[in-house]
Amino acid sequence: MRTIRRGGEHETEIKKSRFICAMARVDSEDAARAFIADRRKEHWSANHNCTAYVLGDDGSVQRSSDDGEPGGTAGVPMLEVLRHRSLTDAVAVVTRYFGGVKLGAGGLIRAYGNSVSAAVDEFGVLERRTLLLVDVYADYVLGGRLESDLRDSSYTVREVAYEARVRIEVALPEDDLEGFAVWLAEITGGKADHEVKGTTVVEVEP
Repeated sequence: MRTIRRGGEHETEIKKSRFICAMARVDSEDAARAFIADRRKEHWSANHNCTAYVLGDDGSVQRSSDDGEPGGTAGVPMLEVLRHRSLTDAVAVVTRYFGGVKLGAGGLIRAYGNSVSAAVDEFGVLERRTLLLVDVYADYVLGGRLESDLRDSSYTVREVAYEARVRIEVALPEDDLEGFAVWLAEITGGKADHEVKGTTVVEVEP
């Protein structure tokens, strides 16, 4: 899944109505509701504060509100943008100040959807990947060169500790584990050991 790089505010004007989309990264429904409450408090005089959010590693928690706009013309198209972009742990609030010109149902759907889409484009997107954490152990004689070789490779060195043996923590995709074992054996002549110690989630450019 992916999430927004950062939160922020983005404004567009459509037929004299102001659409202000505010977004934030959140990790719970409480956090999403708190953000929504803050926006509604800040823009208490606006005609509408419509909302949508998606939460969870699998994006299973999805909520939206039209906040007085005709049913299905605001919250749902906002939510659809988040879903279409495969975004999670993100909340969007689109505040509308009515400019006197009615947009009609189709116009509202486009306006609210485009407002969120433009905000996502401005704030950026990061992809979340789950990587294996692997501890590599080697004798001190090998340790320095092995660390250098690992840093020059496509694998990510996260930590180096000099204990009874040199321990180097490496992060890599699960699909790369078998190839990593072969690479490690070849580069050390079979004199290094490794073991999977868990997983971590990293955010990278998509």
